[in-house]
Amino acid sequence: MPNDLRGKTAAIIAADEFEDLELFHPMYRLEEEGIKTIVIGLTMDPIKGKKGYWITPNASIDDVNAEKFDLLVVPGGKSPEKLRLNQKILRFVKDFDAQSKPIAAICHAGQVLASAGIVKNRTLTCVAGIRDDMINAGARYVDKAVVIDGNLITSRVPNDLPEFARAMIEVFRKPQLMQAPRPR
Repeated sequence: MPNDLRGKTAAIIAADEFEDLELFHPMYRLEEEGIKTIVIGLTMDPIKGKKGYWITPNASIDDVNAEKFDLLVVPGGKSPEKLRLNQKILRFVKDFDAQSKPIAAICHAGQVLASAGIVKNRTLTCVAGIRDDMINAGARYVDKAVVIDGNLITSRVPNDLPEFARAMIEVFRKPQLMQAPRPR
């Protein structure tokens, strides 16, 4: 069955002060579609969201590699500021990009993509507060709820979560939505 998403696995990377809705909404929507989600932390210690919700990672970045996953989700909030400082996280993101696997980033998550060096000559969106950072990293910024450029799926803010989740699921159902990645 071409639309059957069971057997797919999504990695969700997060650190303390993630934007709660930006982690839980995509996680639950993916799970509703039969996609297994694995929350990956910097360690195995519980992670606290900005609004006070806790989640215990299923794995540490020390114990995973991109080959085992079909999709990467990066929630926003203040978590990306911590994630972007970790070289193993950046390698994980680069590996997803090198394998042309979908990378879904919302809000401040663009900081992780920029630090991984994968936004140059790519069209994306993000929260307005990091727009200049993305442009300075070589990205083409557009103010839309969701932008798909090659394997990158980007979104702005929690209000865009329904469209963001739909885009992630549609990319699985219709891989042709991911045009060939642009030269970097």
